[in-house]
Amino acid sequence: MPEPAIQVSGLTKSYGDVHALCGVDITINKGEFFGLLGPNGAGKTTTINILTGLVFNDSGSTQVFGKDTVIDYRFTRSKIGIAAQELSVDWFFSIERLLYFQAGYYGIAPRKAKTNIDSLLKRLGLDKKRNSQLRQLSGGMKRRFQLAKALVHDPSIIILDEPTAGVDVELRRDLWQYLEDLHSAGKTILLTTHYIEEAELLCEKVAIIDQGKILKEGSPKELTQELGQGGITVQLNKDAVILEKHLSGFTYNIEDNRIHFVVKDPDSSLPEIIHKLSQMELHIQNITTNSSSLEDVFLSLTGKSINE
Repeated sequence: MPEPAIQVSGLTKSYGDVHALCGVDITINKGEFFGLLGPNGAGKTTTINILTGLVFNDSGSTQVFGKDTVIDYRFTRSKIGIAAQELSVDWFFSIERLLYFQAGYYGIAPRKAKTNIDSLLKRLGLDKKRNSQLRQLSGGMKRRFQLAKALVHDPSIIILDEPTAGVDVELRRDLWQYLEDLHSAGKTILLTTHYIEEAELLCEKVAIIDQGKILKEGSPKELTQELGQGGITVQLNKDAVILEKHLSGFTYNIEDNRIHFVVKDPDSSLPEIIHKLSQMELHIQNITTNSSSLEDVFLSLTGKSINE
């Protein structure tokens, strides 16, 4: 059995009459890239704040490598690096000094800290800004600093709360590549995001959360095949005359010389469709496919777009 890096069981949290979490269960295995996908206000940040000791839960439990995050908080917090949405540092120190402070909180000796900090500043494009104060940095640079701060003690688990919110496309893709490199190096990553593309590209497994409840969990491919709907459009060289018995089992409609098929997995359905049409001696001019996305899955589960 895979070793769980993070175990969240029956987690609840309310703020007055607002139920932020309503019995959340999540298991993230060691070395897994896991996405918590949902709109703003769904409960993503509350979940990770409880996991990292910033907020007390009402009920349920959270564990890191089998240790309770409340009882064994020193151990569990040492294993986690978090890049939060909000900056909570002294704005008047240089970013290099702030990283030394962060390393010191985790008992990292100055010599070891220097090696880590130099490497992170270079990799994240902050080397020329090491003597700058945080308030002098652009929004994108501040995001990079947040990631460096999370990684300075070389944690086993990295938690990223909306890490690319509000950054430009170039920086977003650069951060995606770095996160993939970290994952390849064996890091366990928990990513919260409301960017569909981000979750589909990076995550091995995702949980869709809305109104404090986990609605569905699985790999992006599993979820889209189970709940989404893709399409295949076949253009023929003349108007299609189809005998229903030849395409029994398929959902389709015909429009002039085009046949539109509704399928869950276009890649697996396409060979069979081509075979059926070839048996009917229909000449195919063009084929286009349209796969469903996690956006479609979210819509089918909640009845609304993730950005609503």
